[in-house]
Amino acid sequence: MKKIVFFTFLILTSCEDSLDQTQNSNLLFVASEGTYGNGDGSISVFSENEKIQTIEGIGDIVQSILVNGDKLFVIVNNSHLIKRYSITESGLSLPGIDIATNNSSPREMVIVGDKLYFTNWNSHDVKVLDLVTYSIVASISLNGIPEDIVSNGDYLWVSIPQLNLYDPNNGSIVVKIDSNTKNIIETYEVGRGPEHMLINDNSLWISRTFYSSDWSSTYYGSSTVDLETGEISIINYGLGLVCGGNILNLSDKIYRTVNGGVAPLTTDLNLNMSGKIGSYHNLYSASSNDGYLYLGMSDYVSPDTVYVHNDLGELTRTLMVGTLPGDFASWNSD
Repeated sequence: MKKIVFFTFLILTSCEDSLDQTQNSNLLFVASEGTYGNGDGSISVFSENEKIQTIEGIGDIVQSILVNGDKLFVIVNNSHLIKRYSITESGLSLPGIDIATNNSSPREMVIVGDKLYFTNWNSHDVKVLDLVTYSIVASISLNGIPEDIVSNGDYLWVSIPQLNLYDPNNGSIVVKIDSNTKNIIETYEVGRGPEHMLINDNSLWISRTFYSSDWSSTYYGSSTVDLETGEISIINYGLGLVCGGNILNLSDKIYRTVNGGVAPLTTDLNLNMSGKIGSYHNLYSASSNDGYLYLGMSDYVSPDTVYVHNDLGELTRTLMVGTLPGDFASWNSD
């Protein structure tokens, strides 16, 4: 979840983010944030339907996870660190290593070559972690508080939904960064509250969430940027129409969270409700992998539940995980 560190109200109303993976998987990792201030974030490891490992007490708010080769990287937001575990066929090798981020409040990450780039709330930047030395070697300052980060291998795109920590998502830009020079080379005005993103068919897809000035009302929208022409499309869905801000690719269709599930987006960014999958009252996160949809539910107590649907919308299995399942990643042993 993206707002829990600073706003108790949003703990009760927001739904979260996740990692869209597409490779065939032998292991599924489910990151559960845990409850704020208690250091009870956890990771559940599944092989097919069987839970083979649970790592508890990882830290305060397990924000995001990412598989790179035989390594799992874990951002722990309010503990201000990145953890790295080695992956084996039997799960994660412990204890792993901890990399401090100097009170930066890290959020989301992407790997390009031998560098890991991650966004940070407190330091208002993207930091660069060298994956050979495991030291932070650079930072890219931003005019606002960043959230998501994606890459096509040459460039980075970073969403900036907030101008300051108490801003109700008045930020409206996504910046393009050259990963070689570490310079911002383009800025896109995409509408208020840009948060989660993905790249598909040379388009940048963006889900947006923003609030009234007193945080009492929530509004939602989506945007796209044509990465060849720079053309921007923006749509607002209105007050309280959708819950959460996840955007994902399921069997070559782009879906966005809406009303307790996910619905495909049309080319003009409208929600195709006839193709909606899932209808849950406590949806917290959504992700896709290898033709399957993972919908994380939360009643804010452990254990919580992940419902797995195929791309036809059929429920195929149910997974029990820790409190507040917020992100997903997979690993292939081949």
